[in-house]
Amino acid sequence: MIKQEINQLTEQLNRWNIAYYEEDRELVSDAEYDKAMRRLEELEREYPQYARNDSPTQRVGGKAVDRFPQVEHVRPLLSLSNAFSVEELKEFHQRLIRAGVSHPTYVMEWKIDGLTVALEYKNGKFIKGATRGDGNVGEDITENLKTVKTVPLRIPYQGNLVCRGEAFLPKKDFVKLNEEREEAGAPLFANPRNAAAGSLRQLDPKIAAKRRLAVFVYDIVYGDNNLPDTQEGTLEFLKAQGFFVNASRCFIDSMDNLEPIIAEKMEERKTLSYDTDGLVLKLNSFQDRELLGYTSKAPRFSIAYKFPPEEAETTLENIEITLGRTGTLTPLGILTPVPLAGSVISKVSLHNEDYLKEKDIRIGDCVVIHKAGDVIPEVVRSLPEKRDKNSRPFVFPQKCPVCGGEVTQYQGEVAWRCVNESCPGRIKENIKHFVSKNAMDIEGLGPAIVETLLEKSLIRDVADIYNLSMEMLVPLEKMGEKSSKNLLDAIEKSKEAGLARLLFALGIRHVGAVTAANIAAHIGSMEQLLTIIDENEDGEALAEIEEVGGKIADSLYRYFTNRKNRDLIEKLKAHGLKMDALTPTQGNLEGETFLFTGTLPTLKRADAEALVKTRGGRILSGVSKNLDYLVAGEKAGSKLEKATKLGIKILSEKDFLEYINK
Repeated sequence: MIKQEINQLTEQLNRWNIAYYEEDRELVSDAEYDKAMRRLEELEREYPQYARNDSPTQRVGGKAVDRFPQVEHVRPLLSLSNAFSVEELKEFHQRLIRAGVSHPTYVMEWKIDGLTVALEYKNGKFIKGATRGDGNVGEDITENLKTVKTVPLRIPYQGNLVCRGEAFLPKKDFVKLNEEREEAGAPLFANPRNAAAGSLRQLDPKIAAKRRLAVFVYDIVYGDNNLPDTQEGTLEFLKAQGFFVNASRCFIDSMDNLEPIIAEKMEERKTLSYDTDGLVLKLNSFQDRELLGYTSKAPRFSIAYKFPPEEAETTLENIEITLGRTGTLTPLGILTPVPLAGSVISKVSLHNEDYLKEKDIRIGDCVVIHKAGDVIPEVVRSLPEKRDKNSRPFVFPQKCPVCGGEVTQYQGEVAWRCVNESCPGRIKENIKHFVSKNAMDIEGLGPAIVETLLEKSLIRDVADIYNLSMEMLVPLEKMGEKSSKNLLDAIEKSKEAGLARLLFALGIRHVGAVTAANIAAHIGSMEQLLTIIDENEDGEALAEIEEVGGKIADSLYRYFTNRKNRDLIEKLKAHGLKMDALTPTQGNLEGETFLFTGTLPTLKRADAEALVKTRGGRILSGVSKNLDYLVAGEKAGSKLEKATKLGIKILSEKDFLEYINK
């Protein structure tokens, strides 16, 4: 029985490892994986005669895949031993003392849940980047890593230097990426780690460049000379070289204050913009590290403290089918409300038909949920052992839940879509998207007002928004003269939004805000775009634009050769919408970077960012050495603190307006 259990655990863990490390898929939660691994380790210690040669307890990660050239690491990139309680951390501390370290002191750092990478430099120039692979051999992903803005292409250090870091995708960008993939009918990433790995471990660097990846660097694998002899010194050295180093770390000189520090870190974790799954305790002195050495799998001088999983069990009361603006049918799980990670969860996206089948999720099931990336509620698994014997698999509808029309699956997609362009549900979602903040930004035209206007037949499409009048709006519930006037002013203002926002607002499949901006900048006007489409038999002429590949080009071509859509463009043009690309008014911010944080006294964030963009400046997503100006309002928070430490110029709204209008 023991031998059988070891065999089962070995095969199960190896299967999970292949999916996680080589296919960027997560079949189980971290907690479930750790539980199985610990059980196997216990059994192998007690019954070593049954341990298999292919046991995952002896492996660091996954093997390098064939589609990339292989890279042999100059030194093995080992993994870490895990601790799951403060008591185990204290036991680790005592082991170090028994091994001869008289007074161990540590640096505690976040354990970033990303993809481990090695960065190699020669005489200051970045020459190679690789994944960890199995610890000895990884994959050459140099070209993809060159697209990551936090990876410096040149550093001051002369000689050979190999650094280790963690590539990750910030939480908000993970959410946005999955929203785009779901809308496009593409498989979703399970968590930010898979998204980062999936971005870097593919053959087209343009895909990596489109995603806001970052790399925290935290270790020196190899260097020629004049290197620090402590972990604290290493992190400061790396920062001075221009690497992105995590500033949120602390020095530990006693186990007595370990518990309150971990409790404080657990609270801080809720505010982080990136995903973590624990903390790493690293012996500070490199001289003491030499004394301790390594096992075949992990260093003896460091240990990872894994956070307890935040999961909750609840009942899936129902599955509702929702309709997106491009016709995507998405199953929505209705849950018995349950508290989880600081909020009460009552709904969860079930993504698509394949997701329901793979996880065998049924109405009435007890399900375990967690927050993917600490952000998105997600079903980890159902509990079939608690299932009613009369339970049946969910049957995905073959008709649109709104119009009753046919649904179809496009080749290569997992999503079902309603193909009826006149479907009331699609029209409603399209209008909501058109008026949204990142599209035409018509303030005051929220979902409830849109639904009221549709119900009363005051609008039938987005062009009808520009026919609205005081006489139409004032009689509506909760409107009145003031609200109606403000709404009409916002509608009028939206006519100046320009080509990029309009292209995004139209809801063309696969055309996101960044792609729309690149098309507008490259082509310049709607008139020119339509001319290109009319003069070609397909979308190939558009595929050369940055951010536009064959799929997007084909989508643009299909959209603008549709007579109904062309009529819509003509109606919008007749209403006076600006259909040219916005150009910098004077270009006085060319090459300068800005970031806004907190609440500004008079400007909305989107308006402030637009002021920068129309003058040729760029907006960054976070505080880094590449940032020139941080514009801070009320409740600026950690970004202001970090910018101050980095010596970045801080502007008030007044300072900002004076500067850009000088």
